[in-house]
Amino acid sequence: MSPAVDATEVRRRTHELLAAHPPATTGRTDFLKARFDAGLAWVHYPDGLGGLDAPRSLQQVVDAELAAADAPDNDPRRIGIGLGMAAPTILGFGTDEQKRRFLRPLWVGEEVWCQLFSEPGAGSDLAALATRAVQGDDGDWTVDGQKVWTSSAHVARWAILIARTDPDLPKHRGISYFICDMTDPGVDVRPLRQITGEAEFNEVFLSGVRIPDSHRLGPVGEGWKVAQTTLMNERVSIGGSRIPREGGMIGPVSTTWRERPGLRTHDTHQRLLTLWVEAEVARLTGERLRQQLVAGQPGPEGSGMKLAFARLNQEISGLEVELLGDEGLLYGDWTMVRPELVDFTGRDAGYRYLRSKGNSIEGGTSEVLLNIVAERVLGLPAEPRNDKDVAWKDLSR
Repeated sequence: MSPAVDATEVRRRTHELLAAHPPATTGRTDFLKARFDAGLAWVHYPDGLGGLDAPRSLQQVVDAELAAADAPDNDPRRIGIGLGMAAPTILGFGTDEQKRRFLRPLWVGEEVWCQLFSEPGAGSDLAALATRAVQGDDGDWTVDGQKVWTSSAHVARWAILIARTDPDLPKHRGISYFICDMTDPGVDVRPLRQITGEAEFNEVFLSGVRIPDSHRLGPVGEGWKVAQTTLMNERVSIGGSRIPREGGMIGPVSTTWRERPGLRTHDTHQRLLTLWVEAEVARLTGERLRQQLVAGQPGPEGSGMKLAFARLNQEISGLEVELLGDEGLLYGDWTMVRPELVDFTGRDAGYRYLRSKGNSIEGGTSEVLLNIVAERVLGLPAEPRNDKDVAWKDLSR
């Protein structure tokens, strides 16, 4: 980090950006590109890649100045997978050419990303994945397989993909990590309708998809190590996002409680108080976790945040439906749509109740995350794993 970049310097650069590109008269995309080039996209990233090699904490200074000037943001909910998962992985393992090619359009929002990780037979046990990537004589790769629960695949330009490149090795060691062009021949995206009626998820079939070796992230066979960076950042982005007090799921039910006193009971009062306090504790814990990120990459603590996020969302949305009584049983619209962003708290109480059921599955199931917290945070003995040293091709499936 550069010692010369402090809050005063960051504020000065932000004012220069606003003076040269007034938000009121500058197109949204042009402003975002100028912000990236000024190093004010994510200040802790390297100089020339949207950052200033500055402390991560200084991003708040930039964001506050730009919000006060009513400057446009990059619609982070629409490009959350790119921002929260693809970008830190590319930064950590990408070549200089890959960083220059992908990070700017990713942050600006010109290119949406998705995540091709989970498979029908490898959800909770992701390392058991069966999608195969075979390297040809020209050095490039041919990929065949199926991925599932892929958010935003229907609008994505690029995907982060893990595939098996050596079935003779144990499951964690024969995986490689790639960047997949979602517009290439052989990529077939099909909607998966959810309990909400929407299809924000998809299943993706890969049939003879060609991926150049220049789109590989990290060494061949070390994709699991690369994927850990993605997964740890994913759990922080889901469970530890910055929200104001009463942001997220606790907000709507608190508003209903204040505005409709006729719905109140002693029991719901006690439950709401408990959940409000727990939501606030989780919010502040997330803030502390983000401050710890200043010192390095996210660790297993993000799994604990994601666990709390899933449990609280489900309990809070359940309370909201119960508080509303008969009204809580109504559902506004079950029309099949394919949204461009993931919205955990939108629409009505019925939507929030149904959508929260997926929170304990996506981004790692709660059962898997409990194991991670037990073993890697609390230091408890690891579960016996009989397949640890067995070649993937010899595993029963």
